Amino acid sequence: MNRILAASVLALSTLGPARAAQAPARVRAVVVANFENGADLGDAPGEYQFWVEREHLDEKVDVRGAPDVLRRNKDGLYGLILRHGMTDLVAFILDPRFDLRKAYWLFTGISGADPRAASVGSVAWARWVVAGDAMREIDDRTVPEGWPYGLWPIGAERPNQLPFDPNHFGSVTDASQLSMAYPLNERLALWAFAISRDAPLADDEVVRGRRSAWRGFPMAQRPPFILVGETLGSRRYWHGEPRTRWAEDWTKLWTGGRGLFVMTNMESQTNQEIMRALAPLGFVDAQRVMVLRSASNFSEPPPGTAATATIGDEGPGQVIAFDNNQRAGSPVLRELLSHWDRYEDGIPGRDD
Repeated sequence: MNRILAASVLALSTLGPARAAQAPARVRAVVVANFENGADLGDAPGEYQFWVEREHLDEKVDVRGAPDVLRRNKDGLYGLILRHGMTDLVAFILDPRFDLRKAYWLFTGISGADPRAASVGSVAWARWVVAGDAMREIDDRTVPEGWPYGLWPIGAERPNQLPFDPNHFGSVTDASQLSMAYPLNERLALWAFAISRDAPLADDEVVRGRRSAWRGFPMAQRPPFILVGETLGSRRYWHGEPRTRWAEDWTKLWTGGRGLFVMTNMESQTNQEIMRALAPLGFVDAQRVMVLRSASNFSEPPPGTAATATIGDEGPGQVIAFDNNQRAGSPVLRELLSHWDRYEDGIPGRDD
């Protein structure tokens, strides 16, 4: 990925003088969504639609090489929909018509929630994004005695052990570049949580009726609420109690025991890899990145139910997950934009 980004930067550096002379727009805040159902507004919602409609992202803005992905409103909030995945994010960041060096980023999306931590419709501000792709794996039916599962870090000898070779991919010694946990600005995340924690959230009759199935899981039985907790991204769509246990352990392992696994999804790790690659080059400020995930379903079935019966069962909880993501994130973005004189040069949470 770094080679691809380097090539993109080199290509952009060859732009003609006319484009280079154009004064870039100084972007203050960007909300990023991963997908949309149909149109951006006026039909069945996806991750983007409530943001477009409620924040009045009425103006479409051209992005070089990525058509129809960017909108903005009169207050300076930009909305980016990743119609083509990470290429849209890279195209926007590298487009010289935008100055994103002081922009605040809110990466949003729906997820599967750990029923020990949250309920469907709940929303979590992350302190870390944990990557769940690169690892060693053997079939759980063949694991040595005493192993909880057949997943463990590259460079380690067994599950729940950090890599021991300082030159190996994924080594904890090289955590700033190769760790599986990407640290966000924790103080900014806690500030955002404090701003949003009392935002009124939506609930759903069908989801409400399903809570009774979660006997012994008090957090899963709660109405939707806002919390602080980590998101784990993996391109594998996994499901079930054993894999949820792995996600809990994996998050604790790579965050030194400080992280709480709450949300699982398929793209947050890729988005943060891009931000981590471009931040040292001066395109974005990694300290201004926030991640907000909302639960459309659970990462495992309720007691007494087969995992195959609930995997992918996102439908009943999707709309309140879309809805509550915007409800929780909007107060934070509005605070940043309405007091830009305070937050342009001073990141909130440092002295708050």
